[in-house]
Amino acid sequence: MKIALIGYGKMGKTIEQIALSRGHEIVSIIDLQNRSEMQGPAFRSADVAIEFTAPHAAYENCREALEAGVKVVSGSTGWIEEHKSEVEKWCTEEGKTLFWASNFSLGVAIFSAVNKYLARIMNDFPTYDVRMEETHHIHKLDAPSGTAITLAEGVLSQIDRKTAWQIGTVKKADGTTEEHPVSSPEILAIDAIRRGEVAGIHTITYTSEADTICITHDAKNRQGFALGAVLAAEYTVSHSGFLSMNHLFNF
Repeated sequence: MKIALIGYGKMGKTIEQIALSRGHEIVSIIDLQNRSEMQGPAFRSADVAIEFTAPHAAYENCREALEAGVKVVSGSTGWIEEHKSEVEKWCTEEGKTLFWASNFSLGVAIFSAVNKYLARIMNDFPTYDVRMEETHHIHKLDAPSGTAITLAEGVLSQIDRKTAWQIGTVKKADGTTEEHPVSSPEILAIDAIRRGEVAGIHTITYTSEADTICITHDAKNRQGFALGAVLAAEYTVSHSGFLSMNHLFNF
């Protein structure tokens, strides 16, 4: 499989290593300095482009890649919510293919399934309130994380007494704290912490007067995310449309 990389930071380099180890070829590497090469023959020869950049750049990167006739796997968060209807139109009406996920880790996919199953059970036990917390490295720009939002949506789909999520306490990389009071018991709060080089920790906690139930996924490094992105690319080559982890892993 011929792969183009869009974004060549730590994640892009890890994806490159795993893709090469699985016998794939990197035909183009796009970064800030050479975005014009997305119009060139090397990029257009790719079977799929894997895009990991920043929220402000991801939309244009995906749009340009799709217009170049290249399928896209995107793991950039903080942009899809605003452009989801447009992306769906690209895929359903214009024949484009984009695989987007807030997190490509197999462990997170399993954790997400467990999260929804637990929430389904807890729907029958209103004495428990639920809150979420996510911790990431200091370089992450969006808060809450895309993974946290996806997990929150999983909870909201199963618990009738929660109708929306809201950012709660934010502990910033510079040590300052922002408080966002939750005004209604129907709101699911997501606290965000930016600390060190943490790859990603997500915790869902159910608390009652009697006890606490807590589930956590703690990523040790970027390897799991990068492998998942390559697996998604392998899947995307032979599939079409607006794809997600639900297509890749059917738990």
